[in-house]
Amino acid sequence: SFDAENGPSPGRSPMDSQASPGLVLHPSFPQSQRRESFLYRSDSDYDTSPKTMSRNSSINSEGLRTVRSNFTILANVTTPTNKSVSCKETYQQMAQETLEELDWCLDQLETIQTHRSVSEMASNKFKRMLNRELSHLSEMSRSGNQVSEYISTTFLDKQNEVEIPSPTLREREKPMCHISGVKKLTHSSSLSNSTLPRFGVKTEHEEALARELDDLNKWGLNIFHVAEFSNNRPLSCIMFAIFQERDLLKTFRIPVDTFVTYVMTLEDHYHANVAYHNSLHAADVTQSTHVLLSSPALDAVFTDLEILAALFAAAIHDVDHPGVSNQFLINTNSELALMYNDESVLENHHLAVGFKLLHEENCDIFQNLSKRQRQSLRKLVIDMVLATDMSKHMSLLADLKTMVETKKVTSSGVLMLDHYTDRIQVLRNMVHCADLSNPTKPLPVYRQWTERIMEEFFRQGDKERERGMEISPMCDKHTASVEKSQVGFIDYIVHPLWETWGDLVHPDAQEILDTLEDNRDWYQSTIPLSPSPPPVGQDKELNACIDKFQFELTLEESSQTEQEHEEDQNTPNHVAQDCT
Repeated sequence: SFDAENGPSPGRSPMDSQASPGLVLHPSFPQSQRRESFLYRSDSDYDTSPKTMSRNSSINSEGLRTVRSNFTILANVTTPTNKSVSCKETYQQMAQETLEELDWCLDQLETIQTHRSVSEMASNKFKRMLNRELSHLSEMSRSGNQVSEYISTTFLDKQNEVEIPSPTLREREKPMCHISGVKKLTHSSSLSNSTLPRFGVKTEHEEALARELDDLNKWGLNIFHVAEFSNNRPLSCIMFAIFQERDLLKTFRIPVDTFVTYVMTLEDHYHANVAYHNSLHAADVTQSTHVLLSSPALDAVFTDLEILAALFAAAIHDVDHPGVSNQFLINTNSELALMYNDESVLENHHLAVGFKLLHEENCDIFQNLSKRQRQSLRKLVIDMVLATDMSKHMSLLADLKTMVETKKVTSSGVLMLDHYTDRIQVLRNMVHCADLSNPTKPLPVYRQWTERIMEEFFRQGDKERERGMEISPMCDKHTASVEKSQVGFIDYIVHPLWETWGDLVHPDAQEILDTLEDNRDWYQSTIPLSPSPPPVGQDKELNACIDKFQFELTLEESSQTEQEHEEDQNTPNHVAQDCT
């Protein structure tokens, strides 16, 4: 078992029911005017054969009850009478014994703890449904192939098979025992409450910054303005403001100068020359996590230590990000991939750097936590940051949806989060939602994030092109369809996740879901309708590019389905000018 102490109340833990009054769980009430994600489609939308419908029936015990009922009718089983003798005695006896065995199985299913198996079944089903959706998408348009491949390789834990280059002698000689990326920096350790700037950072725009931070507790705070007015210290500023707002410095006796030194050192270890995964993104995810933690449906659910861990996890979750994907690091035989055995390479590195920085001079913000609290916080943070690996997305989504749909709810509609597994499950998904929250923000902010992520993708594509590598999906600046990628990203990843989160905290996320749909519709409306014809002589290359990606279902229970091929002639004018 695992427990975590709360700061002001020693002994209080995630296992303590008093620490978690409960989460008010409302049934899903989808807005009639809002579209539902593919998760709400029945299997009959894909295949109406009896075999498929049977295989994809409900994951609870209703299937076995139906079997029992049908068996009773088919076998014509009646209540046995004493001393009844007939030519069918053996047949009836076998039928009765079978029914008793089935009753026993039903009793076991109704009492056994089936969280993990149910979650895995839901995850497999969601993956199968998404596979089918992406298969249709890849056939509908020329750019659909690339969008499908991007979603598949990023969010379905699928890896491209590539030839890994052998390390050079120089690379072999590098020591592997140290944590790379940690720099020796010096920040003022003489700060005090009297000399400390109002928002923790020195700025000539304090009043403008104050106006922006009026939205600290609101969804949609413009983090770009915060960066502009905080002397390009958005993470330090946001962390300081949130910890002051939540009184965490006092609760955990964190010296203010130590806190400022750590967050500035942490921010310095984000790469300013990386377009997307920089301290702006970290500040945005941290502030988004702060707002989600304040959701009325989660009021008083988490302990102060868990809140501290969630905010710290959000702040460090991408530190020292090099601006390339895990798969790129694996494909290039990077030192990080070798160190972490190709498993959640960047996420493991972010954690190592984030915790290593606590050992720098005057940076240990957890110095006054008890040993037990530090151990508990570390476990919480590791769980949350590892969950930001996008290849784990479908498992996270399945866990969350299983919690929403299968947890026992009291007569008052309260879902108790008494156990660590339940609480960390919600926290994992919370940080994951914050990490995938760009499309839920006001459109001008969302568009800036889109420009930044595409710039980072294209830089990776340029590196792959220079190395003679196959260019990763959505990383080729000559072929990527930005508008379609965002529509597909929302339809198949962001919307299902936020829709499920909305079910959990209903009705707290309704405005977020409305904004998400509006943003999706805007990007849909910007998809070019009149494509320019490809240059003469490149038709064969285009056709090869169209046929290049053939989506394969890899799950064991997935069956091959025949699908009609419809070629969409409406292709964006910036799609596929050279397919190499």
